[in-house]
Amino acid sequence: QVQLVESGGGLVQAGGSLRLSCEVSGGSSGFNVMGWYRQAPGKQREMVAVSPTGGSTNYADSVKGRFTISRDHAKSTVYLQMTSLKPEDTAVYYCIVVTPQYYWGQGTQVTVSS
Repeated sequence: QVQLVESGGGLVQAGGSLRLSCEVSGGSSGFNVMGWYRQAPGKQREMVAVSPTGGSTNYADSVKGRFTISRDHAKSTVYLQMTSLKPEDTAVYYCIVVTPQYYWGQGTQVTVSS
């Protein structure tokens, strides 16, 4: 049973930074992809950043140059470093792991005040 535990969300002023973490347990065969999605109120869930194993990372255009995804294989953890945050980054952020089954975290709220 794969489980994802996210942490690091919160309230921050525009221009500030946050780092999200997602620790994955229960996966025995490795992860094809680890990444982050987000969902703002009234909007569809969208990809923020994904990191395929052995492949190139992919970022949404809206976060390029501001967000960085990284993985710690030893800790089975994926991170999302967010800088220069904007009010439009406000959303619930979800960690995703593909094994190739899809597993989602419970979500962590990020609120950016203007």
